[in-house]
Amino acid sequence: MKSARKILGVFSLLVATCVATSALTPYFLTSYNIENLLRRTSLFGVISIGAAFVIIVGGIDLSIGSVVALVGCLLPWLLVEHGVPIWFAVPGVLLMGLVLGLCHGMLVQRVRLQPFIVTLCGLLIYRGLARGITGDQTVGFQNGFKGLRSIVKTRFEIPGLDGFAIPSTLLILVAIATLAIVFLRFTVWGRHLLATGRNASAARHGGVRTDRYVVLAYVICAGLAGLGGMLFILDVGSAQPADFGNFYELFAIAAAVLGGCSLRGGEGSVIGVIIGAALMQVLQNAITLIDWIPDNIQYAVIGAVIIAGAVSDEGFRRFVLRRRVGSS
Repeated sequence: MKSARKILGVFSLLVATCVATSALTPYFLTSYNIENLLRRTSLFGVISIGAAFVIIVGGIDLSIGSVVALVGCLLPWLLVEHGVPIWFAVPGVLLMGLVLGLCHGMLVQRVRLQPFIVTLCGLLIYRGLARGITGDQTVGFQNGFKGLRSIVKTRFEIPGLDGFAIPSTLLILVAIATLAIVFLRFTVWGRHLLATGRNASAARHGGVRTDRYVVLAYVICAGLAGLGGMLFILDVGSAQPADFGNFYELFAIAAAVLGGCSLRGGEGSVIGVIIGAALMQVLQNAITLIDWIPDNIQYAVIGAVIIAGAVSDEGFRRFVLRRRVGSS
């Protein structure tokens, strides 16, 4: 019930933002802009679902944007600069994301380092590696590998809607979201992961191997960040390692928090996370389209949204606690 109320709340905010933006600019409801919003929401939705898994177990991952940069920049660097076959390069960079997540989880759970420290160091290390490996030069596909890029560039035309099409990235998001929902809600591993976030000590006494589920959450997060990095680079075609993926972790964390993931762990809704990702993209799009809002305040808006989500989460928790105390 609590999760449903949060989802309804963020969905209402999304609808209100869309209505307000469409009233302030005629460009918002154009076919091109809606399709672009769907594509961007899908790409950010992938990494936001990953962030949600870590938040569910009470952790945090600040390295998401740098993992996006490292994986995203390495893919064209391997394919174009060094002629590595697609069948080796693609699985290789995706495996790298999973390995980085495994390292995060082991450092957090086995070495007992704070997630903030581990992933902050990852943020710096992976960005440095991306810049060092590529020589800090722009990397891209140079109009090649169109078959590979069709993974994100394919459009499915909707008859009768004047040029509007569904981007293939939306189908990728739906597939990943479906797997995440099934895992969290309909498998014993998902229930154990949620139990680990709610009360790790009680879960351990109940026979749950909480250490394994914390590691798994970080592996999923970094793995989806790596997949997101590949999808982003396939979408844009080229990137500069110094700024590719900058602040993407903020978008992902904000989407997860807005979508119902409690920062204390133990709660999370994949549908809510996707709605949160859509809200973040609509806000960014509104800032771009509305002339009297300066573009350079977009990160201020993101920060304000994150703190608002945290405040509302804490306020709702206290409200529920007071009601429980009053009823008892």
